[in-house]
Amino acid sequence: MKILLVNPPNCGRSIPEERYGLDTLKQIFRGEPLGLEVLASYLTSHAVSILDLKAVPDQFTATFEKIQPDVVAFTAMTCEANSVIRLATEVKQNSNAITVVGGIHASNDPEFFNQDMIDYVVIGLGQKSLRELVEAIETNQLDKVAQGTIPGVAATQPGGRMVWTPRLFPAHEYAKAPVPSYELTAPYRDSYFLPKLKINMGYVVTAYGCPYNCSFCSIAGQAGGNYLCQPINNVVRDLQALPAAPFVRLVDANTFGSISHARQLCQAIKEAGIQKNYLVDVRADTVVRYPEVIEQWQQIGLRSVVIGFEEINDKRLTAMNKKGSSSINNEALTILHQLGVTVVGDFIVDPDYDNEDFDLLESYLGTHKIDLPMLTIMTPLPGTPLYREISNKITEFNLDYYTLTNAVSATRLGEKNFYSRYADLMQKCHSQAKI
Repeated sequence: MKILLVNPPNCGRSIPEERYGLDTLKQIFRGEPLGLEVLASYLTSHAVSILDLKAVPDQFTATFEKIQPDVVAFTAMTCEANSVIRLATEVKQNSNAITVVGGIHASNDPEFFNQDMIDYVVIGLGQKSLRELVEAIETNQLDKVAQGTIPGVAATQPGGRMVWTPRLFPAHEYAKAPVPSYELTAPYRDSYFLPKLKINMGYVVTAYGCPYNCSFCSIAGQAGGNYLCQPINNVVRDLQALPAAPFVRLVDANTFGSISHARQLCQAIKEAGIQKNYLVDVRADTVVRYPEVIEQWQQIGLRSVVIGFEEINDKRLTAMNKKGSSSINNEALTILHQLGVTVVGDFIVDPDYDNEDFDLLESYLGTHKIDLPMLTIMTPLPGTPLYREISNKITEFNLDYYTLTNAVSATRLGEKNFYSRYADLMQKCHSQAKI
């Protein structure tokens, strides 16, 4: 069968730009679609292509007409969900191809895709689910899907509710995971460039899911609340298979979520003689508890870390179910700078901020050595605990605005003032960035 895997284009809408002319807040994602490369590696008996519309945003129609796929499978973040609906509608208007959607939004809010232009929804990690669905399509056994007997796959039932069996994700299933199909994104590799870091970057997965459950985060839906470390040998193998790139992003919501795995992986990379520079996600409390592990990683190429500081206010951190504190954040910064590791710091701006809150955050960023502060707006993503907690406060339900740079609930400050303060602070952060 001919299968087209599609990464949606950069999309989403901007309230500050549309209403107030502030055009500096759009998020641009340029990383390679590792999830699709992984899915493709499970479908090697089929003719699989990857179309990365973030790299070539105007090529969907031409590529679709050229390939004439039997199956078109989309991935989507929340702000991309409407774009996938539009693309799937185009597929249905011009062919009999079967349409499938998966990814983080489908995993957290599958009923959103219960629409005519979508045939199947993959919920959670899709490696085995998509492969089993394709096998059922090829052998004309779609009654399996209708009955919900392929775990993690739901047949859409517009006007009704979908039925599916949740897929379990035992760690041993990943021990035999194949090498991601990096070759399928070769035409786009030069575009996987991070302007702020001025580097080309490749991706290697080290774990799926997360051992924590912050209220605002949608990652828990990926692996059913589990944290699944990739086998050490697989990670080393994938690092060796990745096309040449000076930097590697180790894809994991919390790269050192298992400290024993982190230690073993560091040693294995060293023994394999792999010469790479690494960007990882790490929690501040992990840095404080295990500074020796961070130092060991620094010796094999760790250059930058992304830390979700989220807030400078302990009360707000607790409300997010974020297991940390401002004092731990400060201690982590000290340790990282002593080791010469640069810090990309994520902070969440609450729509409830007033001018004093903005002043405090601006002062904090001006007095703490964060090499590249990243500021997002607290967004209740569908399917998260935060969404359930504040659903009655949401004022904007169009998912095009769920880009993490729009307030989709009411702001305490006047809206124009809120976005002006936010945009000014973003501009100051980027102009003072040390990366």
